[in-house]
Amino acid sequence: MKKSIKIISNRALFYLAILPVSCGIFAWQGWTWWSWVSGPLVAATSSTQSPEADAVTIKIPVGTYGQQIGEDLEAAGIIRSATAWNLWVKWLSLQNSDLEFKAGTYNLSPTEPLSAIADKILEGDVVKLSYVIREGWSIKQMAEYLEAEGFFPAADFIAATKNIPYTKFPWLPSNIPHLEGYLFPDTYKIVAENTTPEGIINQMLGQFERIALPVYQKNPNNTEKLSLHEWVTLASIVEKESVVAEERGVISGVFNNRLEKGMRLAADPTVEYGLGIRQTKEKPLTYRQVETPSPYNTYMNTGLPPTAIASPGLASLEATLNPEDTEYLYFMARYDGTHIFSRTGAEHEAAIAEVERMLSSQ
Repeated sequence: MKKSIKIISNRALFYLAILPVSCGIFAWQGWTWWSWVSGPLVAATSSTQSPEADAVTIKIPVGTYGQQIGEDLEAAGIIRSATAWNLWVKWLSLQNSDLEFKAGTYNLSPTEPLSAIADKILEGDVVKLSYVIREGWSIKQMAEYLEAEGFFPAADFIAATKNIPYTKFPWLPSNIPHLEGYLFPDTYKIVAENTTPEGIINQMLGQFERIALPVYQKNPNNTEKLSLHEWVTLASIVEKESVVAEERGVISGVFNNRLEKGMRLAADPTVEYGLGIRQTKEKPLTYRQVETPSPYNTYMNTGLPPTAIASPGLASLEATLNPEDTEYLYFMARYDGTHIFSRTGAEHEAAIAEVERMLSSQ
């Protein structure tokens, strides 16, 4: 009996001795497995390489469950194991019961660990595209640029600008045929899902509302001088004529003087807009083009054209409200960005002759 007790005791001591070792082995194996399945699927080729270099674009629709996201990530070759993803999600859920993955389009790299990928989707670090709208661009130029950038067909954008979103932007003038002049020029970033013509239009109108509209509204006298539509229309002409920033206020002053005297604006850019052309130093406007009837021909029509001819920048919008006090009534382009300003018709004719001599001698 004593011998049997001694044998059982020895066995118990043996198992007690190997238990910590066994637990340690299992723990080490478990940690090794977790480190492998939760680590980057692909090793970066260099320490300086950005994760974006190997990024995979994946779209997570609204309402996608966490388990499905893990399966999609594994199928896309972004993570090693959907099982590991589910374990990690459960661990995060224990710490935050309101855990929610954000829908959207993501650029995710297999060179990043599972935890970093999960954080991006939890934070909604979605793909954002950038685009730049230049001062003085027309809707047609914007449309061509956005198509070249791969956003959507130019025709779709042009068509969308004819649907005036009065519900969202009630300050827009009534009965305008399109949004020319109100799509504010700026550098933008937009979520990939919003890169529709309507999404980009709303973003640019929102920027006009935040930046340009307060400039007009802060002085009650502005509404007495120019309506909102007249302001934007005149500012677009100032924008197209002002190549050199230092001349912007003078050019605005010239147009202001001509309007006050009932003179025609006689602005080349309005003729170009009406005809859908663009003059150059080598191919300036012809007399026949200037004499072609059009609602936008300010050589033939008194006052402002029916709409803006481009999107004016903030500087031109401000200059239009605050024209420089000047006696000039005319200006002639030198085709180097600067102009010759004149007070009388005779001075203007002399300026035209001077420019023609300069061009013929080149």
